[in-house]
Amino acid sequence: MALLELLQTSPAWLTVSAGLLGLIIGSFLNVVALRLPARMFYQWRRECREMLELPPGDEPAPDGLVLPRSRCPHCRAAIRARDNTPVLGWLLLRGRCRDCGAGISPRYPIVEAVTGLLSAGVAWHFGFSPEALFALGLTWALIALTVIDLDHMILPDNITLPLVWAGLLLSLGGWFSDPVSAIIGAAAGYLSLWGVFHLFRLLTGKEGMGYGDFKLLAVFGAWLGWQALPGVILFSSLVGAVVGITLIVTGRQERTVPIPFGPYLAAAGWIMLMWGDQINATYLRFVGV
Repeated sequence: MALLELLQTSPAWLTVSAGLLGLIIGSFLNVVALRLPARMFYQWRRECREMLELPPGDEPAPDGLVLPRSRCPHCRAAIRARDNTPVLGWLLLRGRCRDCGAGISPRYPIVEAVTGLLSAGVAWHFGFSPEALFALGLTWALIALTVIDLDHMILPDNITLPLVWAGLLLSLGGWFSDPVSAIIGAAAGYLSLWGVFHLFRLLTGKEGMGYGDFKLLAVFGAWLGWQALPGVILFSSLVGAVVGITLIVTGRQERTVPIPFGPYLAAAGWIMLMWGDQINATYLRFVGV
């Protein structure tokens, strides 16, 4: 009880606690981003073999999301608990495996640090409230989706669809949006990008984005209401265009190679989650409405 009272009365303690929790969650999100796609691909291959009436094959099942323990991607040695401390463990080992000495990607501590910082920001913004708890869950899911999309250019239904339903259910309690706005937002979010997708394919014969992007925009429509969708689309399109053009001009990205759009949607949606009301109010004042 004393801890709850401290978190409720002290924004600083709440922020620090959320940041530390975010570091731990970030470590788990690294595992999710690595293992969930592997499990999905494994299941898809099994289903394809069944549909083609082929033998099941002897491919071993990939690791689960919780077990076994994390291992070095090079020598497969289990990572010791003390070395698995978020951010600090990687720094103390200087980014190398204790057993084989091979380098370990800095992406792991980066994801942990970003998760900690964003979690602290959510706690500071919403305070000790149910909204903070729900916003933390959405933030963590968006980070996982971002990393997976950067790696594989997919946004798993296992994450996006539960988020849509969660947003709709939360609207029943008046959190973040009302039911009418949430329902319209989920439908409008999906259908708007669905329409752009088919129009682009009709004009060019190519697919400009994936269905996961439709579902992710539907997530923000369900959570934040249809009023947030223009801001999400505008911010994600602007940032995506700037980053894409920069990568092409600097030679780091071929013009014909697709760029995942999910990370830009996720970033824009998180901004609207945090400051959407202020952004919309500023826009309305600017246009004189």
